Amino acid sequence: MEKNIAEIGIFGGSGFYKLLAGAEEIAVETPYGAPSSRIMVGSLGGKKVAFLPRHGNHHEFPPHKINYRANLWAMKSLGVQRIISPCAAGSLQKPVMPGHFVVCDQYVDRTSGRIDTFYDGPIATHVSAADPYCSELRQLAISAGKISNITVHEKGTVVVIQGPRFSSKSESKWFTSMGWEVINMTQYPEVHLAKELELCVVNISLITDYDSGLVGSVDPVSHSEVVKVFTENLSKLQTMLVKLLESIPHERSKCKCANTLAGARFT
Repeated sequence: MEKNIAEIGIFGGSGFYKLLAGAEEIAVETPYGAPSSRIMVGSLGGKKVAFLPRHGNHHEFPPHKINYRANLWAMKSLGVQRIISPCAAGSLQKPVMPGHFVVCDQYVDRTSGRIDTFYDGPIATHVSAADPYCSELRQLAISAGKISNITVHEKGTVVVIQGPRFSSKSESKWFTSMGWEVINMTQYPEVHLAKELELCVVNISLITDYDSGLVGSVDPVSHSEVVKVFTENLSKLQTMLVKLLESIPHERSKCKCANTLAGARFT
């Protein structure tokens, strides 16, 4: 049952756990087990916001072990209707430079074995992933970046790899040759599960490095370097998030996310 405790949910990534310092912590039970941590609820940008560190408070859950279903269900149970999903990410194209932001519009799933649906029957449910991200939130995020004087790429495809390992150079070169821009380990199934719950969702990828296959002389990507660059740009991300939150209307009327399940079921 939705409790209307919060209206917007934020999933944090590496180095992003202090967004709502001093906020109330809420423990949420779900049919899918425990979420990554207790959820912090407070106010930001004039909105009631629920924040959940997707990797846990101490980064104890690697990407392939995150309980994505529990995380999304917990947000929905608090009344959240929109999800902001920032993340650290690598670049697959030279113009997308470290320190830039990308508001992704598509993903390519290269994960394996992750539970990626709430609908296991008995009613067959086929949710479209043609347009995975909310059209309204994407435009608001782009505008928030520009207002904040941040270099924002207005679209991009994120390749989601299984992790926890990074890509080989051959894999990375293949992703680059396909024209995809961003590489990450957590956007799938997080984004699709949000869609299955008829939530709006937007991704803001903060580029921390060039992936290993893009430039022959680049050093192999390391987690420590990713965290370093992410932390250096954290204040920019926080500024952009506040501007985005301030611009989001309370009612959803300019997107179709709330009606995602219409026509998705055989009854």
